Amino acid sequence: VQLLESGGGLVQAGGSLRLSCAASGFSFDDYAIGWFRQAPGKEREGVSCISSSDDITYYADSVKARFTISSDNAKTTVYLQMNSLKPEDTAVYYCAAVYPAQRLCLLDGMDYWGKGTLVTVSP
Repeated sequence: VQLLESGGGLVQAGGSLRLSCAASGFSFDDYAIGWFRQAPGKEREGVSCISSSDDITYYADSVKARFTISSDNAKTTVYLQMNSLKPEDTAVYYCAAVYPAQRLCLLDGMDYWGKGTLVTVSP
């Protein structure tokens, strides 16, 4: 099982980034995929979640209307489009998977985790 995040980097406030989470080694359509983040000195928190079976999505209040999660089942990849980035979005972003696809993406309930990608937003 592998979840490989990419797309992180340094961006100015107001800019955009698109993160990718490439999944392999499990039945992608049967899982929900979530994005989480951990800022320096803070606890990991949920950002967004998508059910790979029916594309139902969830967003944390702090990112609603700025971030968009999507899934390409043919590529077994989940994306997180991040617009209007703020310095407080600076964090390591992780993707994680949970079975079955109808499960909520809860921090303590995920089955598999990636290693993360760093997003830094400068003022």
